[in-house]
Amino acid sequence: QVQLVESGGGLVQAGGSLRLSCAVSGRTFTFSTYVMGWFRQAPGRVREFVAVIRWSDSSLYYEDSVKGRFTISRDNAKNTVDLQMNNLKPEDTAVYYCAAARSSLPFLRGTYYYSGEYDDWGQGTQVTVAS
Repeated sequence: QVQLVESGGGLVQAGGSLRLSCAVSGRTFTFSTYVMGWFRQAPGRVREFVAVIRWSDSSLYYEDSVKGRFTISRDNAKNTVDLQMNNLKPEDTAVYYCAAARSSLPFLRGTYYYSGEYDDWGQGTQVTVAS
């Protein structure tokens, strides 16, 4: 099991930027096998996929509505997975969650967008975009 702690959320005007960070720790954490994802959940809506990165080679995917605006990255030295969010829109308002899958299966199966593929979750950080 790993521990995930998100930070960086807040209130921003439409068109602004935020950078979310997910700190990853755990005794048995083996970075090379992990897939790290960001999801979000708005009030009254299901949790949805935002972006994913495979730790071993930084392969990544994005949800269509965030392509060109959001960038996912990982920092080996800091053990963090970041989500840079630019040109934010009111519809981006949600609680953002970091998630870890302990193997590359979500990539191999093409199911990285499904929250059930992930083993560990952070507590979430609120992002509010004002119009």
